[in-house]
Amino acid sequence: MQHDKDSKATFYTCSCFSTDNIFLEEFKLHVRFLSEHQFRTDYQAVLRNLGCSTDTEFEDILKKIAKEVERRRSLGVKSAERAAAIKEIYKPLHDHVYHLQESYMAPEFKQMVDYCRSDEASKEGLLSLMQTEAAARVFRFPVFKKVFCEELIEEMEHFEQSTSPKGRPNTMNNYGILLNELGFDEGFIIPLREQYLQPLTSLLYHDCGGRCLDSHKAFMVKYDMHEDLDLSYHYDNAEVTLNVSLGKEFKEGNLYFGDMRQVPLSETACVEVEHRVTEGLLHRGQHMHGALPISSGQRWNLIVWMRASQERNKLCPMCNKRPTLVEGEGFADGFTSDTGISLLQNVSCDLH
Repeated sequence: MQHDKDSKATFYTCSCFSTDNIFLEEFKLHVRFLSEHQFRTDYQAVLRNLGCSTDTEFEDILKKIAKEVERRRSLGVKSAERAAAIKEIYKPLHDHVYHLQESYMAPEFKQMVDYCRSDEASKEGLLSLMQTEAAARVFRFPVFKKVFCEELIEEMEHFEQSTSPKGRPNTMNNYGILLNELGFDEGFIIPLREQYLQPLTSLLYHDCGGRCLDSHKAFMVKYDMHEDLDLSYHYDNAEVTLNVSLGKEFKEGNLYFGDMRQVPLSETACVEVEHRVTEGLLHRGQHMHGALPISSGQRWNLIVWMRASQERNKLCPMCNKRPTLVEGEGFADGFTSDTGISLLQNVSCDLH
């Protein structure tokens, strides 16, 4: 079932999206910008300690932030424009990768999904079929066959080399691809989330929306010796995240996990988790994590941020307040109106 069509739900963004969690790459710092006065009060001393020592440098930061706020406010419209242009001019290299098929999947993944769909399914039984990590509630399992991973990367590289317009996933990933703009949502990501991942998340993350995942944001990220090498410590705008390592050949670059975002870093011991090609790591979106630098080669990852409007409608995970809704394009940031809440509860939360 496809909520964006069948349920007629409208999805929203929280107004904080334009102002919160703005990443200043040169300082490895996330900031909030409501006004220049607020920003100076909250961050001028912090930035000075991090090396922003002159008024000119600080003014340059303000200009960058103003540009980013404006970019975010126009994101939905710009994304829709890019998607329309891509559909018009881009010719895929591998048409078949846009449509999910079980033949792409690792046998272990299909076995887990079949088990979760059975009458005797339990969390304990599912855990016996997958690898748990030292980081709490982080799970690893094979997702795709290697040949499919290779074809998917080839499709991404073909798109990167095309003249099509390209939107980037977020301010932390400078080299990546928004999969909805490329046309992957309908035939690939929606069925992956609804038919294959939600049976797992219903058992593993029932307490944080795993049974009621009704939208997502899916994208590719690329790490390369001449581009992005790593990813700073952060949490995701999601209830549950799937991160699949697709390839190519690379060394190092493991993920590391701390605690949930409410726990200060000073009180956190981080755990390193190996990220192997064809395998996925499943974790809670609010679990703080990052990616260590690769030391050679190139790595592509498929990231699926899965969202449960029933959870995020109560409290925006980015600003910790009841969301102030701004209508968005497509799945937006996964919030729904009160009408949407009842509709989606009736539809999705009966899934097991």
